[in-house]
Amino acid sequence: MQMQRFVVGPVETNCYVIHKEGVREALIIDPGAEGRQLAEHLKEEGLHLAAILLTHGHADHAGGIEALLQALSYRVPVITHVGERRTLADPTYNLSPWILAHDQVFHADMFMSDEEEQDLAGLHFRLLATPGHTEGGCCFYFPYDNVLFSGDSLFAGSLGRTDFPGGSMSRLVASVREKLMILPEDTRVLPGHEGETTIGDERVHNPYLVS
Repeated sequence: MQMQRFVVGPVETNCYVIHKEGVREALIIDPGAEGRQLAEHLKEEGLHLAAILLTHGHADHAGGIEALLQALSYRVPVITHVGERRTLADPTYNLSPWILAHDQVFHADMFMSDEEEQDLAGLHFRLLATPGHTEGGCCFYFPYDNVLFSGDSLFAGSLGRTDFPGGSMSRLVASVREKLMILPEDTRVLPGHEGETTIGDERVHNPYLVS
């Protein structure tokens, strides 16, 4: 997997552009802002966007989608977990008044179920439902590349906030334990903010997960 990380928007969200070596199709994970710049990167690299993957529907992760698609002049499917419909559709839940200073509704074209798998742009991934930060928050696990895009569910040494509408700390801890901590310990964890970690490090050092 070839990957480029961009830190975008007012709360410094990690957006990832990924593609398989030798394949000119790409996926973008969580284009929260600066959609035009992301489109320019794709064009400069000679990449064609195949889909957008959303770990959850908060505005700092979804806010750049329309600008990205408008700059590309073609549409691609936006994919997220089926439990995230209300977050996308309700500004109170997607935090757009706070992050963007106005109400905004977001959309997805494909709603995947927990543990459902897809092959896109030459890459294979599995959606892992990790509710708690939002009602339908999820992570995208690429088993053949040993990479997990954890959104705001799991960070290096921490977990996502749960004081927003739809949040639940007990649900988040349980879902991260049950869905993520069972992955191979050398799995790279690429979160929605700040730096990367590994599953092994989080098993040992994350205070929310250490028994």
